[in-house]
Amino acid sequence: MEQSNQPVLSKKQVLQSVLWAFGIGAIVFATAVLPAEYGMDPLGTGKLFGFSKLYRADAAKDTSDAAVITLETDLELLQLKKLGSPLSVPKPIEANTAASSEQFVQRADTIRVLVAAGKGLEYKFEVLKYGSVKYDWNTSDKNIIYIDFHGEVYQENPPEEVFYESYTLAYSNNMAGTFTAPFRGKHGWYFRNKNDKAVTVTLHLQGQYELLEAYQQEQ
Repeated sequence: MEQSNQPVLSKKQVLQSVLWAFGIGAIVFATAVLPAEYGMDPLGTGKLFGFSKLYRADAAKDTSDAAVITLETDLELLQLKKLGSPLSVPKPIEANTAASSEQFVQRADTIRVLVAAGKGLEYKFEVLKYGSVKYDWNTSDKNIIYIDFHGEVYQENPPEEVFYESYTLAYSNNMAGTFTAPFRGKHGWYFRNKNDKAVTVTLHLQGQYELLEAYQQEQ
């Protein structure tokens, strides 16, 4: 039977190996880990080798911001049946009126709409049929609100229950887009603030529209 002669390390050699491993680990920690993970560069190697560029001092802030814009899980589910008027309210025949040969003059506005805590309100502007409007809006402190972007057909003698057509329902703190009016009328947003503090919505408009006196806000 053959015998294998494997080297046996002495206690001194084992201790030396441990010390070498510890030393190498300490060097790596000081030269790479400290600059990259903690923003500390005692040896200047972080700047020399670029490890310091990996450190992000605002990581905690990023986490906080992400928490702000996370949607609550108990928000009401948005469904098809909530879009626009019920079937019992017919679409006015005025929606089929031909488009005007001229549109409103191009303009741009910034409007701020204050929505009280637990309340809702509308902001609308007038657009002629096929008029085009670009828009964006955002909320103060990135607060999530409910919105119904919709339009009402222009009628000289509107009924008590007015028909409206919803374009978008959403929970958000920011939105942007381009809108082409399918009919002449008032178009805009219903903002609902379910937060426990007031929210200011800053709205930017650009395009073929006219502001309505009934909805004038701080500009």
